[in-house]
Amino acid sequence: MKTIPTLLAAGMVMTLAACSGTPGPNDALLSDRELNLEEFFAGRTVAYGQFQDRFGTVQRRFAVEIDGTWDGSMLRLVEDFTYDDGETEQRIWTLRKTGAQTWEGSAPGVIGIAKGEERGDTFNWRYRIDLPVRSGTMRVDFDDWMWLQTEDRLLNRAYVSRFGIRLGEAIIQFEKE
Repeated sequence: MKTIPTLLAAGMVMTLAACSGTPGPNDALLSDRELNLEEFFAGRTVAYGQFQDRFGTVQRRFAVEIDGTWDGSMLRLVEDFTYDDGETEQRIWTLRKTGAQTWEGSAPGVIGIAKGEERGDTFNWRYRIDLPVRSGTMRVDFDDWMWLQTEDRLLNRAYVSRFGIRLGEAIIQFEKE
């Protein structure tokens, strides 16, 4: 026979799981805009964001300057991060267009190949990375969702997990310059 604490714990886990939804590939499109990564990120872009832990507490804020080049098949993004504590980091992504709406990519620390798909005004990007953290690195999974808000503004919400458990979310606003 199950005890009340066991049933209560199971109920709490199910409630938390129900509250942790993420976007999906079949979600309705909210505009008729078309996101083309190679067009949006070619040139200079700036971004501002923050990381919130799974409880909603803001742990870190940052700004990013991005220089993008598109050569017709490869998109190279040089991302220079500046964190609120003054720490800096650079990540260089190399993305390859593999189909009309599909992408693959790599960057230092990324395990395997990052894979993404554009759909209307939305882009979903998934990858595993050894992410630099204050105490070293931590291997995490990113489920990045980007939505084209205007022709020069892109909203990004990245769900970060480890061993299938959500650690938190990064929320980033990209702006073309």
